[in-house]
Amino acid sequence: MDEPVLKSSGHCTTCDKDVEFVAYNTWLRDNFFCSNCGSIPRQRALMYVIETYLPNWRNLIIHESSPGTGGASQRLANECSHYYPSQYLPGYESGAMIEGVQCENLEELSFPDRSIDLHVTQDVLEHIFHPSKVFSEIARTLKNGGMHICTVPLVNKNKPSKLRARIVNNEIEYIEPPVYHGNPIGDGRSLVTVDWGFDVCQHIFEASGLFSQIIYIDDISKGIRAECIEVLITFKGLRKEQKNEIP
Repeated sequence: MDEPVLKSSGHCTTCDKDVEFVAYNTWLRDNFFCSNCGSIPRQRALMYVIETYLPNWRNLIIHESSPGTGGASQRLANECSHYYPSQYLPGYESGAMIEGVQCENLEELSFPDRSIDLHVTQDVLEHIFHPSKVFSEIARTLKNGGMHICTVPLVNKNKPSKLRARIVNNEIEYIEPPVYHGNPIGDGRSLVTVDWGFDVCQHIFEASGLFSQIIYIDDISKGIRAECIEVLITFKGLRKEQKNEIP
């Protein structure tokens, strides 16, 4: 076997175990694995932020759109009794149960106003066609004091966010050559519709009136080291006990 490009010991925030982190590929974002649960850096960063800002997350009402099969999603499902995962299933209304899977379109959520403590999305926001509708719906359904905590690759960094594809007359119009990411459902492909930059916070505010914060963590002892692993938090007001900061 080839020698690893990076290897370290530490504590994994997704499985809450002392483990080894190993990468055999220089693209650490998708290849720096936990030896126990197989999680990758962005999942560990997201879970660390959730535990820091919402240490009582096990007792909250959490909705996660398009969860993966492991990592932070698995821990949330295992330890939160009010965790509600959903998938976007084209052709079905939000709230429909299809073969045991709850369908939710982030642009038109079925949840009542002020009913969710925490929305979680992991690498979803770069695949939506109408971001403003999503940000507005998340704001509508969050309780006062609630949060949306997510990962999204901020590939444009200091450049303006750029639309890659849009819907025109019910057809996809490609502004840039199509790029796809993996998808656990459907045909296994998910079209990238937006190249987000650091101005994502302004887009969220203009659509929802809510403030957001971008957190970047580089902590090899937690296996959190890679490219494009910023965690984004959108706040709907703050309770005193939530005014924590990443140390």
